[in-house]
Amino acid sequence: MNTQTAATIATLWRYPVKSMLGEELNTSFITENGVLGDRAFALLDNETGHVVSAKNPKKWPDIFSYQAGYTAQPNDEVLTALWIKLPDGQVLKSDDEEINDTLSNALARPVTLKNSAPQQSSLEQFWPEFEGQADEVSQEAIAGDAPTGTFFDYATLHIITTSSLAKLRELHPEGRYEVERFRPNLVINTEGQHGFVENNWVGKTIKIGASVRIHITDPCPRCVMPTLAQGDLPQDKAIFKKGIAQNNVYVPFAGRSLPSIGVYARVISTGIVNRGDTIIFE
Repeated sequence: MNTQTAATIATLWRYPVKSMLGEELNTSFITENGVLGDRAFALLDNETGHVVSAKNPKKWPDIFSYQAGYTAQPNDEVLTALWIKLPDGQVLKSDDEEINDTLSNALARPVTLKNSAPQQSSLEQFWPEFEGQADEVSQEAIAGDAPTGTFFDYATLHIITTSSLAKLRELHPEGRYEVERFRPNLVINTEGQHGFVENNWVGKTIKIGASVRIHITDPCPRCVMPTLAQGDLPQDKAIFKKGIAQNNVYVPFAGRSLPSIGVYARVISTGIVNRGDTIIFE
């Protein structure tokens, strides 16, 4: 028997270029690859072949100062051109002939904008606890539970609840735990519930709106990214130590317990999701 909760979609987000700031949405088509147009593009480091990621802030310290969006709403068949805003305010278009040269000059490293990931793609991840050691940066495979050729860290959908954000603020009141720090696709309003409620959603299937169904697969382990400055949010290492680290839970795909906030999900059936849609657990 289906159990309907009071949970609803608070907002939706997509990030057209991996590790750049993204777009808040009121509605979106949910495809087999998640929110339409999400992480459809990424920069590749020409020297290493790795996907450019804010997970290695020593190499890419300003990547969260870049923002990307679509020049027109994409559809299932065509992803329209992107606009990319640089830290100095300059706005580029993805179909500009000089796009790669301009981005390379801005980032001080040769990069190429891609809309499909090479086989066996990986990114570099910095581990603060190993800083100064030979293994402070690791190479991590991407798209573990997502289709080949995509730029997702692991899964096609990432979800966080308002209850988790409220719990983090309770643990570390001085910290700014805005949604943007965690880069989710779906923010679910769980008003009246307390704590990291989505921990208990792993393994469950959820229906959203008229036709979208998703399966919650794993908690979302956290790295250095939520602690970094982005937009008007300051860098704050205590975001992790005093907040995120207090939710250490078992992550099936990792086979161990890790500090985690939010959950990953796999799309079972596609359709439209709107702000305010009710969440139904099947």
